[in-house]
Amino acid sequence: MKLSIIIVNYNVKRFLYQCLQSVESAINAPGSNLAGNADIWVVDNASHDGSIDFLSQHFPRVHFVRNEENVGFSKANNKAIEFSEGEYVLLLNPDTIVSTDAICKSVQWMEEHEEAGAVGVALHSAKGAFAWESRRGVPTPLVSFCKISGLNKIFPNHHVIGRYYMRFLDRNKASKIEILSGAYMMLRRKAIEQVGVLDEDFFMYGEDVDLSYRLLKGGWKNYYLPHPIIHYKGESEHPSTIRYVNVFHQAMIIFYGKHFSKRYFLSGLLIRLAVYFKAFLTLLKHFVGWILSAFPKKKFTPHYYCYCDEGHRQELKRLAQEQEATITFMERGQVPVAVTTRDAFYLFDTTCYGFDEILNVVIRNHSQMPHMALATFSPEIGILLP
Repeated sequence: MKLSIIIVNYNVKRFLYQCLQSVESAINAPGSNLAGNADIWVVDNASHDGSIDFLSQHFPRVHFVRNEENVGFSKANNKAIEFSEGEYVLLLNPDTIVSTDAICKSVQWMEEHEEAGAVGVALHSAKGAFAWESRRGVPTPLVSFCKISGLNKIFPNHHVIGRYYMRFLDRNKASKIEILSGAYMMLRRKAIEQVGVLDEDFFMYGEDVDLSYRLLKGGWKNYYLPHPIIHYKGESEHPSTIRYVNVFHQAMIIFYGKHFSKRYFLSGLLIRLAVYFKAFLTLLKHFVGWILSAFPKKKFTPHYYCYCDEGHRQELKRLAQEQEATITFMERGQVPVAVTTRDAFYLFDTTCYGFDEILNVVIRNHSQMPHMALATFSPEIGILLP
């Protein structure tokens, strides 16, 4: 087996349905050398939304592994890494849409670069914006200080001060980087066998940083490739929740304790204090937001610019009415007039629009319409909003 694709799921069956659609489309695309040479593993961390029962009906070739409890991201991935046999292993988040090139070109790069331990790709938000966490530098105490203090925002392209996001690199070109995002992380199994699997001390977050760093220390190279995917980002654990704040910052503490506490005791201590302070500010912001949520807000009334099959128009009108949304039907290739409101969405019918075409439209138009976000429709899951 050339490639094993591993996805950990927790209560996001509708996003995962779409993700699996895009993955199967990519590996079976014309010209792909992965058809029949790739398998997909979904590890479910005790979801209570009926994920496996629903998804197994629609994806009979996917291997589903059911955990009896939520064992975390690292342990769930490691279980599938052990079960699978692919020469390469792709760790993929369930709230993603992958392009054909992302997977096929990643495998091709690994084949042509024997020194590559892992590769990542260009992550984009549901609004089409490039996500700078697509490629990062090792968060040493100095790099982390520049990030936490905000200096990297003042000097984003500086090779030292701005190293956290490596913005000095051309995001349209393949480049050697240091830290990959766990949202899309293709690994060479030989490299995993050398440096070890994901550290299970990380329940969620930080495990990608740790593994990327261990690959570098093991003599491997990590690469960024400019092939796009959409990452809705954190649908199974929203960044505004107290649980997220606790888990994310605890992961940072684990990383520093593991890799830097002995060599950089004083600076490591300062970074720990900074992390705790940052966590406190985040919690304070969350608390203020909770108070403000008690006050009346402007009603959210989405407007859909809909690209759909003729046979689904009545169904989409009905769904829009249920959401008290308005809808405008678009022709293929037609672009909405410049939209400035924050409640406007592209709505693509995935039964007649391929994922490559969808990604191209959303990403290409982001600079002109930065508030437009991607929504999709399929008969099995209805309208899926970010």
